[in-house]
Amino acid sequence: MDDHASWATGRLLLVAARLVEREWNAVLAERGLTHAGFLTLHVLQDGPRTQRELAAHTYVEEQTIRPVLDRLERDGHIVRERDTADRRRVMVSRTDLGGRTYAEIMKGDPAERIIADRVEDPGALRAELIRLITGIRSR
Repeated sequence: MDDHASWATGRLLLVAARLVEREWNAVLAERGLTHAGFLTLHVLQDGPRTQRELAAHTYVEEQTIRPVLDRLERDGHIVRERDTADRRRVMVSRTDLGGRTYAEIMKGDPAERIIADRVEDPGALRAELIRLITGIRSR
């Protein structure tokens, strides 16, 4: 077994992130979603978006979001329709099923519980992670 106390902080953070991601992905898989699919449903709670907007808001390329949307549409979580104001654009909307699925996942906040159930001070960890992310992004 590795002596985690000897690991660099960055390595600890990367491994912790992967472990949290694995548990979170298992929660989503129970509902037939991927992380990208979940993020898409989250973004769509504010109303219809274009494929380009969804890609930007979910931090993926447009060609990457297409198969995510295909799967969400196949499973009944979203619909795609031509924009009535500009027939060249396709608008993506969350269906009632997509809204219910999103709400079910958020009930009890499993993503937060994965961490909060395992650390002494989740609020302090959250504050430090925000500081870290903000500090890196502001460079």
